[in-house]
Amino acid sequence: MNPKNNVTYFVLLGLTQNPKGQKILFVLFLLFYISCMAGNMLIVLTVSVSKTLNSPMYFFLASLSFMDIIYSSVVSPKLILSMLFGENTISFQFCMTQIFIGHFIAGSESFLLVVMAYDRYVAICKPLHYLLIMRQWVCVVLLIVSWIGGFLHSVIQLSATYGLPFCGPNVIDHFVCDMYPLLKLVCTDTYATGLLVAVSSGAICSIVFLFLVISYIIIFNSLKNLNQEGKRKALQTCGSHITVVVLFFVPCIFLYARPSKTLPIDKSLSVFCIVISPVLNPLIYTLRNSEMTDAIKTIWRRIITASENRLTG
Repeated sequence: MNPKNNVTYFVLLGLTQNPKGQKILFVLFLLFYISCMAGNMLIVLTVSVSKTLNSPMYFFLASLSFMDIIYSSVVSPKLILSMLFGENTISFQFCMTQIFIGHFIAGSESFLLVVMAYDRYVAICKPLHYLLIMRQWVCVVLLIVSWIGGFLHSVIQLSATYGLPFCGPNVIDHFVCDMYPLLKLVCTDTYATGLLVAVSSGAICSIVFLFLVISYIIIFNSLKNLNQEGKRKALQTCGSHITVVVLFFVPCIFLYARPSKTLPIDKSLSVFCIVISPVLNPLIYTLRNSEMTDAIKTIWRRIITASENRLTG
């Protein structure tokens, strides 16, 4: 820890101080977390064991679900327990860990969404060369690059925060350790640090989102060369990805692509990003994807048949 730092722990004000409100939020967040774990684990397991879901699209989808599991688990368990027991303190080291892992996974997801858009571009615009371009080793390399990009982004965030002097107070007006609320507690000028956060998080999110919008304009323009069935399938898969992209990047841009200050809506947007969005992603991809739903039904039938055989045997 930095020798100038007099703070060993922080107090998170959370979402509400009302005991009744905390109990209601405890139930809601617990249900969301269980749903997140169940939905995303179902996608990972289905893609892993299914013989029909062996395309790059499903490989990246399972990777996205795995990232959502980690991302939600960084904050949700601590948040749920604080709502139940009223324990709202967090150690300095665990606070830094939340920042590192949170930005690591969020950064990796943003790059992975770009990779998934590239996969759809190749599948729709270059269908005859799709299997040649999106070979297995290429998909693995693209996934590794996404993880490395997220790691480098997180290292920048942590490096900008870890060595700052926290002299007190130690009360964070948030339910999670994040950059802008934390910078309000630093007892030195944080203009340069805030600018770094705005560039490394907000500006990058804005640029990547703009890049994805342009890429989908190109993809949609190429749909005129497909037949009606091809257009339907392309719009189905692209629609799901576009929905996830909007839900991911729009809150991110609003939270970080601005000066270093906090707004009342920040907590609500953070709840959406951390608690709600990881639950929506598996619903968006499975409900609109017949191949995924068929694979899930097949696996469940196998499980039920195997259980019945054991009981009758």
